[in-house]
Amino acid sequence: MAPQAPRQIPVIVLAGFLGSGKTTLLNHLLGRSGGSRVGAVVNDFGSIEIDAMTVAGQVDSMVSLGNGCLCCAVDTSELDEYLERLARPAARIDVIVIEASGLAEPQELIRMILASENDRIVYGGLTEVVDAAEFAATRARHPEIDRHVAVADLVVLNKADRIGAAEQRALLDTLAELSPGTPVVPAAYGRIDPELFFDRKPRDEADEAVRQLSFEDLIRAEADAEAAAGGEATGEHVCDGPECREHGCGHGHGQHLHAAYESVEFVSDAPMNPRRLMAFLDSRPAGLYRIKGFVHFDVPENRQKFAVHAVGDFLRFYPSPWQPDEERRTQLVMIGSGVDAAALRKELADCRETGPERAGPESMWGVLRYVPSGGEPGEPGDPEPGGPGEPDGPADFALGRPEEYDEL
Repeated sequence: MAPQAPRQIPVIVLAGFLGSGKTTLLNHLLGRSGGSRVGAVVNDFGSIEIDAMTVAGQVDSMVSLGNGCLCCAVDTSELDEYLERLARPAARIDVIVIEASGLAEPQELIRMILASENDRIVYGGLTEVVDAAEFAATRARHPEIDRHVAVADLVVLNKADRIGAAEQRALLDTLAELSPGTPVVPAAYGRIDPELFFDRKPRDEADEAVRQLSFEDLIRAEADAEAAAGGEATGEHVCDGPECREHGCGHGHGQHLHAAYESVEFVSDAPMNPRRLMAFLDSRPAGLYRIKGFVHFDVPENRQKFAVHAVGDFLRFYPSPWQPDEERRTQLVMIGSGVDAAALRKELADCRETGPERAGPESMWGVLRYVPSGGEPGEPGDPEPGGPGEPDGPADFALGRPEEYDEL
């Protein structure tokens, strides 16, 4: 039986040229982390609104915030060390965000994460923050922005409220030419729902009555006040409660923080065909950014549960045993911008096993290619060393565009 799927912490690279708003976005993620603990890696504490948050303590170059998040000020030579520290189980970090400015080129940071021997972290995607109002000027000063956008897994078109509709359409067309198929999410003031980047945990309500008022409470209160006043201050209503998401809260969805992207669920009791599913993953539709969940293949020697983690072109599968009382089914959540939910569900439905003839063990080679190495040889779900399912070296990190990283 395969071991339990390891818990790996996604490491997100946040990039963008001076003035694009990436630091504003990072501060937004820190302030709206909910019950999740974010590890922020920056070059200088000056970029983080430490003074606006409750500082619980500081050790060396690591600052602990009152909401459970940690901030580290490091240079490139120290990055591996601090990733190791943040990934230790004792830190209880749920996601790590690296602000690329002042550290290294985004591509170099990606290579460092992918080459890391730390099995507690996993690549969480490259997000490029673009200044909508100054894109042409930035492109003239820094032509390398084209290269950065081309390898991004997600583009945040920040300050979109400062340009007209026609200019925004033209800019979206330009970004689509630079990075075909990459989701682009317009934003104002870096306000992106954290759920787009990571699975935000609910706050622990047990100590709500006695805990110290946090920075998150203050901005929530401000947002609630703006909503009560009709949202005039920002034109945006922030809605986090399940009653808002599921039943509606009386505000138009165009005002919601989560309105810029879609979340599509797919559930199947029938097992999935490995080759058909890999064909789907290899040709994912434009705008799809993240896929998470579990897959049931029911293939001889590979009947365990396969957790899937996909962001941009990066893909990993993690086999683990089904629990005795767990229903064997495929459950996936797909997150993106401008995706066709009905078409996505149909494509995945076509990946199900339909006839009496089931796929054989050899059909799993494409899946096993993306299972991290490190399991015991001969375990179900692990390809034979040197066999068709074993990549040369570490499992390939991408589907579709790996050559772009090699050229940079």
